[in-house]
Amino acid sequence: MSQPGFMPDDGVCASPGAANNAQLPIGVVLEVAGAGALIALDPQRLQECAGDADPTVALSGQVGCQLRVRAGNMWLLASVREQKQGRRDGDGILTQIDFLGEGAEQRLTGVMYDFRRGVTNYPLPGALVYPTSTRDLMSVYAGDSRPGIEIGTVHPTRDIRASLYVDPFLGKHFALLGSTGTGKSTALALILHRICQAAPQGHVLMIDPHGEYASAFRDTGVILDASNLQLPYWLMNFEEHCEILLSSRGENRQIDAEILARCLYQARIKHRLAESMGGRITVDSPIPYLLSDLAVILQNEMGKLDKATTTAPYTRIKTRLDELKADPRYSFLFSGMLVGDTMTEALARMFRLPANGRPIAIVDVSGVPSEITSTVVALLSRLVFDFAIWSRGETPRPVLLVCEEAHRYVPSERNVETSSVGRILSRIAKEGRKYGVSLGLVTQRPSDLAEGVLSQLGTIIAMRLNNERDQAFVRAAMPEGARGFLDSIPALRNRECIICGEGVALPMRVAFDDLEETRRPASADPSFSALWREQGGEDMMVARTVQRWRAQGR
Repeated sequence: MSQPGFMPDDGVCASPGAANNAQLPIGVVLEVAGAGALIALDPQRLQECAGDADPTVALSGQVGCQLRVRAGNMWLLASVREQKQGRRDGDGILTQIDFLGEGAEQRLTGVMYDFRRGVTNYPLPGALVYPTSTRDLMSVYAGDSRPGIEIGTVHPTRDIRASLYVDPFLGKHFALLGSTGTGKSTALALILHRICQAAPQGHVLMIDPHGEYASAFRDTGVILDASNLQLPYWLMNFEEHCEILLSSRGENRQIDAEILARCLYQARIKHRLAESMGGRITVDSPIPYLLSDLAVILQNEMGKLDKATTTAPYTRIKTRLDELKADPRYSFLFSGMLVGDTMTEALARMFRLPANGRPIAIVDVSGVPSEITSTVVALLSRLVFDFAIWSRGETPRPVLLVCEEAHRYVPSERNVETSSVGRILSRIAKEGRKYGVSLGLVTQRPSDLAEGVLSQLGTIIAMRLNNERDQAFVRAAMPEGARGFLDSIPALRNRECIICGEGVALPMRVAFDDLEETRRPASADPSFSALWREQGGEDMMVARTVQRWRAQGR
């Protein structure tokens, strides 16, 4: 090596002209710990590697890139976490590395093969460190026999494909994290398109809070919104009824809830289905009932002389019920057309059973009144989970539930118990895989997400995060071996990500594939510089907008 005393003289030629750069050492191991090691890199060798035609070799030693360490007759693959200059001449560049896994060595070429996670034999201090070549990474990232989807290219290579293993990726849940403007929506659309292509008879339900994804899946999925969702109100359980029908707080809310439970139960048992159930009906049972029956029961209960309270609670509930029936914004939930027993048809349509070549249902909740959006999301999520529980014994039909803006619905632990949607999504994260329910959470504010929920997600796809609190939160949720990759999160370009967890062979930095314009979500930012130079048609545009505003989108 170029610096005396930097590495022991083992007879290896120091000039790269005598051999390929990937076959010559660039450093030496100084200290070894359980998860990684401290190594010293030779700056001159790194300079020589920087001119190599292989882009993987050229980036040797940079943070987030991989190195090989000799351990007996095996290669250890490690990721560079952090670096600093040695204090004395000859110390080289002191570098912390994290071990990722190990592989055997081909005797003739020195290339690594048969890679697997984990470390069996650790290197000793003094072991040599080598660059990793594209051929090495091809062996490492080569997909095994498990079904997978390709989503992009592994950094820093130009042609190694990045794959997600479908079964562990979905079976153990996933999160897609990234600041606004990093290409998060397009990345999600790409992943879902690839999943739908691989499984045209799949079952995907996506909650779309901004109406962005209808344009991306119009040809391959079913679009449900406030105009055609037709979600029967009687599918709500008691907790969800309370969130919509009760406006009181404190002691009054407890009194109102007791009255509503009693009246709702009486309304349910009036339906003919209740008789066929042999009395096994609860206030949560999805048995149809008439809103008019509930109103009559409330009126009758209010008129009883032996009631324990004043008439005020009954009046509050009945007034709220009348408001909901009269408000056209709630017609997707409280329409008089939804009183029939359409549960089978509603579930089959939402869960794509059968898929008929359109495996994804996009539920656009942007037209749902904001005060009940969380309750509607809770209802949809609970239906997915309850359907999975009660269909046990049948041929399994796994369902993927994808939730955009997840921090709205699964907030941090201090608030997670205050809403039904937080509780059901938390339960799906913890128990869903047992019943064939996969959960995908998408958010730009991971620090506002419940930490206990994030820890249950087996694969994390992290795009650029600008907020330090968000970066620290994701770093704490990642496995130790991925820390070197995570340090590069603030420096990621748009449409780049770090993927760690069960769905990939090992942590990787990925550049997403381009997605055709017609398959992208409608999430592009408007161009102020271009649009503010245009003129004409404003009067008619304002008139049309006012008309839609007054009609609430109808």
